[in-house]
Amino acid sequence: MPGPPAGAAESVAELDDLRVWFPARGGPPVRAVDGVSLTVRRGETLGLVGESGSGKSTTGLALLRLVDPTGGTIRVAGEDVTGWSRRRLRALRRRVAMVFQDPQASLDPRLTVGASIAEPLIVHGLVDSAPARRRRVAELLDLVGLRAELAGRHPHELSGGQRQRVGIARALAGEPDLIVLDEPIASLDLSVQAQIMNLLRRLQRELTLTYLFIAHDLAAVEHMSDRVAVMYLGRIVETGTPAQLYREPAHPYTAALLSAIPVADPAVERHRRRIILGGDVPSPADPPSGCRFRTRCPQARPDCAEQDPVPVEVGPGHLAACRYVGEAVPAMRADPPVPRPAEPGPHPAGT
Repeated sequence: MPGPPAGAAESVAELDDLRVWFPARGGPPVRAVDGVSLTVRRGETLGLVGESGSGKSTTGLALLRLVDPTGGTIRVAGEDVTGWSRRRLRALRRRVAMVFQDPQASLDPRLTVGASIAEPLIVHGLVDSAPARRRRVAELLDLVGLRAELAGRHPHELSGGQRQRVGIARALAGEPDLIVLDEPIASLDLSVQAQIMNLLRRLQRELTLTYLFIAHDLAAVEHMSDRVAVMYLGRIVETGTPAQLYREPAHPYTAALLSAIPVADPAVERHRRRIILGGDVPSPADPPSGCRFRTRCPQARPDCAEQDPVPVEVGPGHLAACRYVGEAVPAMRADPPVPRPAEPGPHPAGT
């Protein structure tokens, strides 16, 4: 995917040392997000990837202030929104929208498609009259490849792909600065996943949208993203461009994730080096001291338990939080590199 347009280095959202801890009865808090710093630049797609429970979705929810941060700072378009009241948050929810993983659960079953898409227009006072709202809803449906007559249907009358298109139309209604895409293709069939990714990329080109693309599907993240951040146990362990991370992973955890991606070529797959991580992901209520990955890292050393690794610059814009970043990863890297997936072909709209 081409990078952001020239002059698009302006940041839309910034997270600085963000922490989201959830209280646990009779025990220490669950550190779902524990010191995340990220910048999302205007016009780009920043991919956020990691295992289930790594804190990806909580990071996205905190960005919209759908969960309250325990510490750190959230800035949107240069404004610190960390302590905004519920009343002020209405303005934030116009500037930052979200598309959820399960379109069936995220759409009100009692509302028609048209009413769901029109709701942001009413809440934010964007369109005054009912006829104007109907016209805008029809425009948004057309924009995501759906027929205008579907506005009168309810979510259960649509396919999964159609429901996700409705969710995207609803997110576009407020003309946001940033759209958080939380596993937007995870619940869809493979053929429909390609259609939704193509749709998102087309909309980004036509409307100059900015995305935070949250997923555990590494191939989808590579295909969609201009930059990628890898999360493990509430922390960012590596950031860089897809070319940097997928061809030259600098953190042992990133290398292990990439080695698990299957390759369609049997000859290549037969000679690939797999990295099998031992043990389970530690509890976020009781994370390991020092490097959080050390309990599963085949290259861990005794001093990895002593100090939290700070991100080290491996290349331009390529950072990895590993004390032995120049030594550990070459022995772990998948060989040969995982090839970039082919561009999905055209599909009929509206599935």
